[in-house]
Amino acid sequence: MRSPITTHVLDTALGRPAQGVPVTLEYQQPNGFAEIARGETNEDGRIAEWMGEQTLSPGRYRVSFDTERYLRATGQAVFYPLVQVVFDLASPGGHYHIPLLLSPFGYSTYRGS
Repeated sequence: MRSPITTHVLDTALGRPAQGVPVTLEYQQPNGFAEIARGETNEDGRIAEWMGEQTLSPGRYRVSFDTERYLRATGQAVFYPLVQVVFDLASPGGHYHIPLLLSPFGYSTYRGS
């Protein structure tokens, strides 16, 4: 079974999956965000299994992408060194896919499937 939260990073400037992007997943607690998973995108730009079959709690989560490391490794300009996506889970029973479309001077995200 896959993790309840997964991610996928695509490099839109180079037209390929972004391999080697360090990613951190955190859960917001009263005193700030606490890390619950850490991983690195594979050759397909994905992290599909980084937190096992954990049951999620309703609340606010944050996915942080270390885009600086990836962009430098691929010889691209670094304008956005860190991309953070914050989202709320009201119903913890589903699957949440948080993709990132990345280029040196822009990025976008959405809730995927």
